[in-house]
Amino acid sequence: MGPIGIFGGTFDPIHYGHLRTALELLEGLSLAEVRFIPCSQQPLRDQPIATRDVRLSMAKVAVESDARFSVDARELEREGVSYSVDTLMGLRAEHRDRSLCLLLGMDAFLSLPSWHRWEELIGLAHIVVAHRPGWQAPTDGVLGKLVREHSTEVPQDLSTSRSGRIFITPVTQLEISATSLRKLIRKGFDPKYLVPKGVGTIIAETGCYSEERIGCVND
Repeated sequence: MGPIGIFGGTFDPIHYGHLRTALELLEGLSLAEVRFIPCSQQPLRDQPIATRDVRLSMAKVAVESDARFSVDARELEREGVSYSVDTLMGLRAEHRDRSLCLLLGMDAFLSLPSWHRWEELIGLAHIVVAHRPGWQAPTDGVLGKLVREHSTEVPQDLSTSRSGRIFITPVTQLEISATSLRKLIRKGFDPKYLVPKGVGTIIAETGCYSEERIGCVND
């Protein structure tokens, strides 16, 4: 079977930028599936605005039209800060011989040395870095060393081994950010065409990004 793509984030809210990136990586790298894993609390970011349940519901409705996409709630069910190394260890225990690909944006990749036990990630999964055309991978420092030692330009390498490679590839970058989306919604604008219809419905019904933040005080 093909590799499993692992796409983590707060998804506060999930939007078409996330979905387009996931689709291009799935098709371009012949991934069998992409699992979206909403985090409970990222160690390097503020607490999410929407509750766990609301973000999980938005993620599920966003991916329901594509059978190759799924949502994994393990980080929301785990207490405390969400660390990628813990998630990958759990997935590796479930899929001992399967290729796993951790899907990251370039910004996340550049911050990798600040992640908890980040040196262990490459032994648990491949790292796929999606970036906008024209960006270059780091060539110096600890990340430059990591890229030199593990980089591949052959997508098939992600299928023939279960972990240990870094693959950097350009994708279509939709200029949508969750932060900007929340600000737009808080001002009363409709997020239509920026998020899937079902996500927009949940946002409207819960009022999760309104000034009053109805129904979205974090649990």
